[in-house]
Order: sequence, then C-alpha cells, then structure tokens
Amino acid sequence: MRGSFSYRSAIAILLLGIFTYLYALDSRFAPKNGDEYPYMHIVRMTADAGAWLPLQSEMDGIKNTKPPLLFWGGIASTAWGSDWSLFALRWPSVLYTGLTAFFLFLAVARFSGKKQTGMLAALVWLSFFASYRYGRPFLTDPPEVFWLSLPFFALLYWGRAAFESKLLFPLLAGASFGMALLSKSFAYIVPAAFALGLFYWRWREWSIPKVLLKDLYKVILITLLALGVFALWFVLDPFPEAVWKEFVLGENAGKFEARSSHYLLDLVRGGDSIWMLALTTLANAGLFTFVLISALLQCWRERRFLSLEESLLLLLVLAFFIVFSLPSQRSGRYLLPVMPAFAVLIAIYWERLPLWGFRIALLLQLILLSALSWVGGNLQLSNFLGQPGIWNYSLWHWGFMGTSIALVLLGIFNRDRSKVIALAGCFLCYCALTTSLSPLEGALGRYSQSTIRDVAGKDVWVPCDYRAKDEEYRLLLPGAILHGYLAKDASQIDLLTNTYPLVAVQSAIDVEPVLCESCQIVGKRMEMRARHSNAEIQAILKGHIGEHLFVNEYLISTPATMTLPLVGKDACR
Repeated sequence: MRGSFSYRSAIAILLLGIFTYLYALDSRFAPKNGDEYPYMHIVRMTADAGAWLPLQSEMDGIKNTKPPLLFWGGIASTAWGSDWSLFALRWPSVLYTGLTAFFLFLAVARFSGKKQTGMLAALVWLSFFASYRYGRPFLTDPPEVFWLSLPFFALLYWGRAAFESKLLFPLLAGASFGMALLSKSFAYIVPAAFALGLFYWRWREWSIPKVLLKDLYKVILITLLALGVFALWFVLDPFPEAVWKEFVLGENAGKFEARSSHYLLDLVRGGDSIWMLALTTLANAGLFTFVLISALLQCWRERRFLSLEESLLLLLVLAFFIVFSLPSQRSGRYLLPVMPAFAVLIAIYWERLPLWGFRIALLLQLILLSALSWVGGNLQLSNFLGQPGIWNYSLWHWGFMGTSIALVLLGIFNRDRSKVIALAGCFLCYCALTTSLSPLEGALGRYSQSTIRDVAGKDVWVPCDYRAKDEEYRLLLPGAILHGYLAKDASQIDLLTNTYPLVAVQSAIDVEPVLCESCQIVGKRMEMRARHSNAEIQAILKGHIGEHLFVNEYLISTPATMTLPLVGKDACR
C-alpha cells in the first residue's frame, strides 16, 4: 500500500532518530533556546553554595525564575558541578524526551492495536523541530512535557480502568502533574485540569450530571495534590517570600499585562495575537508543518467518524490552546505538551494523508540540504573566508550530505516512498545542521590548551549578547574568572584594549586587528555570530557569509589596569 509504514522502516528510522538526538549532544551550536545559559548559571552558583535551596544567581531578578526541579537535576547530573559539561547537563533532557516517546508508543500501540502506528506516532513527534530544539538542551521543556503527558497517556492506554479509577489514578495523576509544575510553573495545572475535565466529560458521553457526580472530585483531588507537590518549594526554601515575589508575581502574573497597547487589541493583532499562537503552534512541527495541516484537514473531513481516542486528543489540544490564549504573552512553545497529540493524529491518518504535505516537506529538506552543501563547499574552498585550508570537512561529511540529498530526491520522485523518506529526511536535516558546523567544534573554534593554561585564574572580559552568555565562555576557558561587556562593542578594539587588562575582541575574518605596542595576542579562535541586523541578514542571503556570519576572536593581554570589584553592572548579568 502506498505510504505504508513497515517494521523495517520503523526500525531504520528509530535508529536514525536515536543517533540524531545523541549526535554532538555537547555542541555549543546545537539548536536551543537562550534560556539554557541562565539555567546553567543558576545550577553552577547553587552547586557552588553547597545546598539544594535557595537557588543562587548573580543575575538581577533571575534567581527564582523557574521551580527547582530542573536545577536539582543539573546539580545531580554534574555531580555538584565537578563534571561541568554540556553533555552532563543535557543527557537527562534526552532521557526525558526518550521516555516521552516510549510511553507515547505504548499508549498509541495499545488503543490502536497496531505497534506500527505506535512507533510511527513516536517517530513523528521526535521528527518535529520543536521536539529536537527543546528536547535536547538543558531546558524545562523535556521534564514538563513528560510529566504533563504521562496521565493522558495512561488514560489512552488503560481506558476504562483509568477513567473509572476512584483513587489510584487520581493520586498518580496528581503526583505526575505536580512534578510538571515543579519543573516549569504552577500555571500549567490550569490547562492540565481543564483538559482532564474535558476527557472525563467526553468519557461520560457529554453528560454534565454524570461527570459532576462521578468525576468532579477526581479533578479537584488531582489539582490539589499537584499544587501540594509544587508547594513543597515554599516549604523547603528558606526564603519563600522571595519565591512569591520573583516567581509567582514576576514570572507568571506579569504575563497577563498588555504587551503593547491594550489586552483585547493584543489578542487579535500583532505578534502576540491568537493567530500567531495558532501559527507558531503549527510551526512547532518544523519540516512537517504542512503534513500536520493535511492531517488536521483530514480530521475535519472525517469529524463525524472520530474515534473516542481521536476526540480526546483534539480536546487536549483545544484545552491548552484556550488557556494559553488568555495570557498577553502568547507563544507556540507553551503548547509543546500537545505536540505528541498532533503526532498521533498524523500517525492514525498516515496511509490516508495526501502526498502534497510530504512533498512540501521533501522540497524544504532538499532546499536546506542543498544550501548547507553549497555554503559548506564554499567555506572549504575558502571562497567566503578568503584564507585557504581553514575550514575542512571530513569525507564522512560529504558522503553523508550526498547520500541525504540523493535519498530526498528519491522521495520526491518515488510516490510509494515519499512519506517514509520525508520522515527520515527530518532527522537527516538535523544531523546535517550539526555536521555543517563541526569544524567550529574542533581546534578552529576553540582556544588552545596553552591559552587555557595561561589565563587560568585571571580576570578575562568577554562579549555578551545574552544574559549569562559567559557560561558558554566558561566551557571555552575553564578556570578563568570571566566578566562581560556588551557584544555590540566587540569590534571596538582600541576602546576595549584601553579599558580591560585581558579581553576577547572580535574582527572580520580578513581583517587583522591593529594593536598597541604593549598588547599581546594570547589566543585566537573563530566564532559564529548569533545575532544580526536585518541588513546583515540580507547580506548573508546574498552570499556575504564570511563577512557577517563568522568572526575571528582574539584574546589580548593589554597594559590597561582595572580595580576590582567593578562598580558598574556586568553585561552578562
């Protein structure tokens, strides 16, 4: 049957998916969110203090920015900071993501009666770009999605036994939701309880008297138990008033304030409107966005014949969408917990889905792989960098890129294999993104060991374009005492060398810095810039890649003197 998903395909893509999520897990350039740096800072500072609570931070207003469960996990995985690496911080996130995929497989395989459908649902969810971007770094999303999803997976798996459970399931669900709240925010109990109420209502065949009589107390019990687990933070923290002020009032209540003009106007227009919320939620699927849209259209066409499980999945999505439409700050990231439900719908309708969504996915994959190959080829030939022999790929890289492009082309022209190859192509593209930046993970993008030894124990000033960006430099210059200055000044070499005794400056690839007579270059590496103006982005798209995307960073010792501690605010704080 066209587009059928066999065990052989499932095993092959599963192995590819596992490799993709583990490949270069410690990469500084892995797709992520900037919150990872502040979270790393809190873990390091708290571990240095030698106590689980209170959470520690040198950043203004970012101490109790999130509940402690994530930071406790980071303290444990790094052995109180003694094994400080991105891999040590990130592997629990991958474990959470893997467990979510596994329990998703179990639930779908059980209610559908087909293991292939269960495996397909898990793989489709893993193929979403949001799952890859937020499911690997040291972020709150992996534990949040896992603990929030677990009770709903249980209802799908056990069905009547879970729905009719009077005490056991409510207790377990409350504990699971409580762990989710302790990972992200107490606010998530609102969509979770709302969705659970809709689940029970649908189970009672939309009978309000039945659900009020038989299930209302369960939802209340689950909610109270979950909030009780979250409240342990206030009980255990020696400064609960700080938690209330910074987290409850600052981090959560503030999200209901109007972002620009007026709450109701923001609801229907602008970057925080409900339309943008819907768009960014669909965009969580990444390359499979149009496949998701086709699945939702198929679901609408078959709306009169929806199974119980399909209606429950749609109710889960609806509940989260309604609740997260209410805060003035709206983002598709808040709906990450419903992305497994979307993946299940795609898996259920897989064989009935039209090819156009998959072909768009394949075309996007071809464009991405071709662009990465073109840029990589020019970098290796030094057409962009202007210096031969700097940027080198292994033969493995080019073999991988060529094979990936050939496979995607096969999917485009072979209708029978389009769907399976489109799914595999998502993982291939993620690997291609990582391997394309692999030269910067080697000596080209790092300071030498002699440089690291020379600056150990010394004060070094580094550019910061995001709070706690110095945590990344801490991986590059372990042992140095780091301070931050504004990244926009990184190319102002005269200003920086006249101000700081030991400073990292940046210059264009083909421009050597002009230094004072007493200044000395201690180390050098290449860096990829993270933030660009609109004009710079347009220039990059026109081919001026070496000029705007990459810079050389020099660590310079100067005769300048500076009295510590500093009076002004550190740019990284």
